[in-house]
Amino acid sequence: MRIGELSRRSGVSQRSLRYYEEQGLLRPARRPSGYREYAADDVGTVRRIRSLLAAGLPTTAIAEVLPCVREDGERLVPTCPQLVRDLTRERDRIDRAIRDLEVSRDLLDRVIAGAPEPVRSGRT
Repeated sequence: MRIGELSRRSGVSQRSLRYYEEQGLLRPARRPSGYREYAADDVGTVRRIRSLLAAGLPTTAIAEVLPCVREDGERLVPTCPQLVRDLTRERDRIDRAIRDLEVSRDLLDRVIAGAPEPVRSGRT
């Protein structure tokens, strides 16, 4: 199938599909005319890419993870032994980022709370 058909079937823009190809996440064949030719199972690959992006993984990590996951209904299932360890490490990185953002928010809350009422309400 061509890129427009994959876009329709997957609900992902053609621009995103080209980006996934640039990142090595999709590898369509090329026709002699230069048009991309996608396989039917690329629809599932795009679905897995979208799930992993939604989980907060960067495309560089997805390139490594993608060959080691399969779909089981609505969820992704690891198929490679090291994948759970790698995903746990990524989750820990996200946890640290969340804690750092919470600290930043709390500091901003203190600064905001210190402002006189007319300044906080915009009635200066």
